[in-house]
Amino acid sequence: MAEPATQSPYISSSAGGGSSEPGGRDLKGAGSPQPCAVRDLVFWRDVKKTGLVFSTTLILLLSLAAFSVISVISYLILALLSVTISFRVYKSVIQAVQKSEEGHPFKAYLDVDVALSSEAFHNYVSSAMGHINHALKLIVRLFLVEDLVDSLKLAVVMWLMTYVGAIFNGITLLILAELLVFSAPVVYEKYKTQIDHYVGIAREQIKSVVTKIQAKLPGVVKKKAE
Repeated sequence: MAEPATQSPYISSSAGGGSSEPGGRDLKGAGSPQPCAVRDLVFWRDVKKTGLVFSTTLILLLSLAAFSVISVISYLILALLSVTISFRVYKSVIQAVQKSEEGHPFKAYLDVDVALSSEAFHNYVSSAMGHINHALKLIVRLFLVEDLVDSLKLAVVMWLMTYVGAIFNGITLLILAELLVFSAPVVYEKYKTQIDHYVGIAREQIKSVVTKIQAKLPGVVKKKAE
């Protein structure tokens, strides 16, 4: 019987599956599941809540596209202050006319403890550090060409992004991304069967192309027939 097939440690196949880190960690399943709250938001489970979030963020992005960041932040703060000050003055006038002593209209909110506990802060920092360390390892793998195929994929994506950047700016891409986030999940949920069918065909075509490219790359040891 022939010896088990071997492959160069410098070039590994990533077609048809997620890449894995040294030590056998599979990156395909890495990461925690999407929170239910975010899932319900993008799938429009609560139309009023999703509509409020979608319209607010879209208006904010459109404002950033038309004005500078400083102007947008300043206008938002001025608008918020206008509402709170006007309401505060209105309640004060009403109390003076009615000679009531209801107190500060925002007293219930002023008494809320908004301080961040040290435990919560450390939890957030630990979670962020985990994601940062994972991102750093991935960057090192890609730029130091641990996996030639993955590094070539990154190069192709960045080359395509140069054309995207020549057409769209960052704010425009964020606006398009938001439109996709709040529309694509609903469309996919409605036409899941048809979309999965065509995505499967596309994956097979991409897998075939990647396999052909890998076969022509230097250093790849082809599997021996048993």
